[in-house]
Amino acid sequence: MTQAAIPRTSARPPAAGAVAQLRGWFTNPWGRPRFLPLIAWLYLAWSIVPVLIAIQFSFNTTRSTSVWHGFSTRWYWGDPVYSVWNNPELRGALAQSLKLAAADVAIATPIGVLLALGLARWRGRGSGASNFLMLFPLVTPEIVMGVSLLLLFTQLPPFAAIRTGTTAQILGHVTFSISYVVVIVRGRLFSIGREYEEAAADLGASPAVAILRVLMPLLAPAIVASAAIVFAISIDDFVISQWLSNGPNTTTVPIEIYSAARGQALPNTNAIATIMLLITLVTVVAGYAVYRFFTRAEGFGGRVATTVADFGI
Repeated sequence: MTQAAIPRTSARPPAAGAVAQLRGWFTNPWGRPRFLPLIAWLYLAWSIVPVLIAIQFSFNTTRSTSVWHGFSTRWYWGDPVYSVWNNPELRGALAQSLKLAAADVAIATPIGVLLALGLARWRGRGSGASNFLMLFPLVTPEIVMGVSLLLLFTQLPPFAAIRTGTTAQILGHVTFSISYVVVIVRGRLFSIGREYEEAAADLGASPAVAILRVLMPLLAPAIVASAAIVFAISIDDFVISQWLSNGPNTTTVPIEIYSAARGQALPNTNAIATIMLLITLVTVVAGYAVYRFFTRAEGFGGRVATTVADFGI
């Protein structure tokens, strides 16, 4: 028998090959992510499962918030005393939260858009400091801002006439919400550049007309997104609403939930929290739908080009 005919056996045991393959599967930096999907799903479960449990117990038949006894809509409208529909305190808190959120969106969004335009186009002395001060509410602890606003509306003579209450709450919400609008709108401004404005100016449009008829349609997605974010942040704010409230008429849903949690909470607390969650989700989904409408690829560039061409008069 020749040497070539002798069968060759593998010098490496099969187990060692499997271990090396497994090690390569884990340590391959160019392969597909191994643990990132797992981490993402664990985080989602950690975030969503407690919320789902709270929603489940809002439909509980009994007063228990820990033991399930059956499905019922008692805590939404069935109970004549404690349901959200029949409890004036819960209805008032919900109305106050919606009032503050709507006023915040109506005031903070246009001011934030104008401030973003000014900061993005300002290149003079003091522009750097102004941009830093604009971000200051984002990094200020909310408890510090709440205490500061309370002192402002109760101690300083020029603002003491406002006092605490709904007006003070609205001003407090607007104060910390404007920065979110500015950040989002400025990001959109930097992404679209100044080409469309300059083209409109070359065709005879005044600066005001260029802003209203060219720049604003381009900023519409950012404006809608910032308005949805401001609404979501304002409707569930607790710290500033608590510090600037002055009684039951200015109690919001987060304050009501906090007060109920410190005592013996009923499932109606879960019910009103579920309603708040649904309102926030509907607002965000509606804002995203409008955002998609403005940013869809087909027709958007053509609409802008047509608008710019209209200035050729």
